[in-house]
Amino acid sequence: MNMDEVARALQEAFLQPLNEGEHRKIIFWFDKDQEFTEYIHEISIEGIKVHTLTESNNFYTKVMLEEEDPSSNYLIYSNLDMSMEDNWLLDTILFSKTFYADKISLIMNELSIDPSLRSAVKKYEKFFGSKDRVKKFKGFEVSAFNEESIELVMMSALCNLKTPDFEDVLKVILMNSLDDNENKHLDSIAKYVGLDVFWNAVAERYGYEPNQKSLKTLFIHLTVTALSHAVNEERLSQIKNHIATRNKSNALVFIDHWMHHKTDYHTYDQYAGIAEKEIKLSDIVNQIPVEEFKAADTFPYFDRAIIIYIANSLEDRLEDYDAYTKLINLRRAKHYYERYQFIYEALYYTVKMFEFHKKYSMGIPKTQAVDMYRAYVNDYHNMDMYYRKFYFAYDSESNSEILKKLKVMVENLYTNWYMSELSSHWSAAVHDELKSNWALPGIQSQKDFYRSFVSPKIYNGDRVFVIISDALRYEIAAELADKLNSETTGACEIQPLLGVVPSVTKMGMASLLPHKNLEIDLSGKVLVNGKSSSGIDNRIDILQGAVADSTAIHYQELKNMNKAGRRETFKGKKLVYIYHDSIDATGDKASTEVYTFTAAEKAIDELYDIVKIIKDDLSGTNIFITADHGFVYQRDALEESDKIEKEGIQAFEVKRRHLFSQENGERSGLLDINMDSLIKNEHKITTYVPKATIRFKIQGAGANFVHGGASLQEIVVPLIQFKNIRAGQKNSREIQKVDVKLTNTTTKITNSLFNLTFFQTEKVEDKRVPRTVKIYMVDDAESVISNEELVICDRTSDKPDERTFKLRFALKSIPYDKNNNYYLITKDIETNIVIEKTQFIINLGIVSDFDF
Repeated sequence: MNMDEVARALQEAFLQPLNEGEHRKIIFWFDKDQEFTEYIHEISIEGIKVHTLTESNNFYTKVMLEEEDPSSNYLIYSNLDMSMEDNWLLDTILFSKTFYADKISLIMNELSIDPSLRSAVKKYEKFFGSKDRVKKFKGFEVSAFNEESIELVMMSALCNLKTPDFEDVLKVILMNSLDDNENKHLDSIAKYVGLDVFWNAVAERYGYEPNQKSLKTLFIHLTVTALSHAVNEERLSQIKNHIATRNKSNALVFIDHWMHHKTDYHTYDQYAGIAEKEIKLSDIVNQIPVEEFKAADTFPYFDRAIIIYIANSLEDRLEDYDAYTKLINLRRAKHYYERYQFIYEALYYTVKMFEFHKKYSMGIPKTQAVDMYRAYVNDYHNMDMYYRKFYFAYDSESNSEILKKLKVMVENLYTNWYMSELSSHWSAAVHDELKSNWALPGIQSQKDFYRSFVSPKIYNGDRVFVIISDALRYEIAAELADKLNSETTGACEIQPLLGVVPSVTKMGMASLLPHKNLEIDLSGKVLVNGKSSSGIDNRIDILQGAVADSTAIHYQELKNMNKAGRRETFKGKKLVYIYHDSIDATGDKASTEVYTFTAAEKAIDELYDIVKIIKDDLSGTNIFITADHGFVYQRDALEESDKIEKEGIQAFEVKRRHLFSQENGERSGLLDINMDSLIKNEHKITTYVPKATIRFKIQGAGANFVHGGASLQEIVVPLIQFKNIRAGQKNSREIQKVDVKLTNTTTKITNSLFNLTFFQTEKVEDKRVPRTVKIYMVDDAESVISNEELVICDRTSDKPDERTFKLRFALKSIPYDKNNNYYLITKDIETNIVIEKTQFIINLGIVSDFDF
């Protein structure tokens, strides 16, 4: 044995703080094998007296320590058996520290393990035979050991943990492999600690006690026990042998923490998929009403079962739409929602379409044109939005058999019912009221946009930005307006304009420019005040004819500039037109029209970004967002009945949804619209558009996305007026997340399973945006002691009960002290900021899994 090592260990022992009641350090060095008899004289420690105990100086030593020198620090060396009854120093030894210089003793000394645990350390001599393992063990800095904590620290060290925690030990082992023979961590524990130690710890904490133990059945035991908290155990009789009979909440907390780990959940999901097949979960779930497993989250099959249930219910025309919506919203806060997100979203919008159909079960009313127009703006357009949102989700998960089943229902509702009824009724209203004069009482016309909205602001000296997004349909603009209202400090309003016919780019774009008159020549070219309006250079020329300090630019060019470049480009400009074209550029090509709804989502984000650029980089305050026209789009291939011949009309322009002719008069299946109210019509041009959503038969692919006709989807043109209001200005409102509060008045927990109720204090609306929080219990050391619950606070209802969340929590089965502090934490998951910390008392008495 190296004497320097011994001296160092002795010195460390003397440097330890005095215990309560101690005035000095007395350390007895026992060397019963007499290994250090010849070396004791070499020991020299500053401030320490060394005394050797012999068979004849026992009594003297006692007198020396107690009478002659009661204040010095002493190292008493002995190679005698000091356990005999007539040992004069027995009481002194009991109140002093003992020291051994063998390897085990030195390790114990280094690790601050009490000598009384020598036999426990000796048992694991193989573990402590490695300096690296000893170093890891020491790094945990445990203040006081017992045999159980020594075993836990060893297992934690072998699993390369940062802190000793059996939950983490177990997770690291399971993460490695569910095959006992291939698990490197289990192998290390078997080699250096012993499998019995591991399995006993598992049994103690998680109630896993079968005769034949394995990691795979342990995982099943943990997941099924966790599941038993969400599904009545009577329903789980087929797998009841996998449910713990004690410490059940530990399994729930363990599984919950693993599922919610930001990276480790991938392995959990893989195992859960294997386990649910092993226990034949589908056979069990298929016998249970959905109401009884709607909150279960342990296995992915529950989400599949819920999705199938809603889809089948819709197919069977079971009209409990509110229940389906609540069920989908409930699953949004569950673990597997992300995996099935697009299917859930498609399902949600299918439900909304069925709800709409039920609302108009007597049919979409046939009314006057202005009433139909207003009904579209106020309500009908939502059906177009649901259809778009369904397909956006569908395209993200198009291999799903469930979605293919939903697609049939969606097309039947949208194309065969909604579009058929709405467009035929509207065509009849156009025929009766709008053919000779394209105007509606109380509705602003698109051709009056500049005169009614832009010109007054320019006249008042304001700076104006106009964003024109090609084919920005009203329902898409409504979603953009909601986003601008929620996520910016500005004030935003949307209103409809009656779009011009035909609803094509050249007509719509020309109508939005400053003009005294519009013309169409016999080549189909649209002239503004006698000038061509096609192309950005011509439009700049027309703009500058009205406002000298004006310009126009494409969105992409604006996007590619830096802040300094933008400021320089628009310096001194009073009027700026910005042209955006994501939707039409995609939909108008046969090869890309299938991506129309993806382009719509992209357009919303791009238009939002343009507004931010104008606000932040150009200090713009007056912004208009509008469109040249809308569009009609259906996903299913068109039938022959959806197309019509042009009936032998002599036309100088023929497109899918319109033709120009100098002939006039009614034609079967067509609406003949007099252009006198729209243009300076010297050539006596009549626009013919097919009724409803019929297309003209013309050569070429790409008939699903069209515009040019007179349907509501094409001619209800959105106008968003955005006024930038900076923070601190009059009428400014700060964007804030809604708040969520615990509503329980008692903060005492008396059962390991308990319910708490939370309230979203405001509804989500303008400037009040959603908040998602994670809620859980911690102890004084910030260790999580419960499961974690996710709450998505995005409710828009005025009714308080619809903004209330009832959550169930389970505490770990560990000792709790009613005098200690415990806290309920509510944390914003986006910012990771604790928004509420509520102190609780936990007084469980006898720890129980029963829920009274």
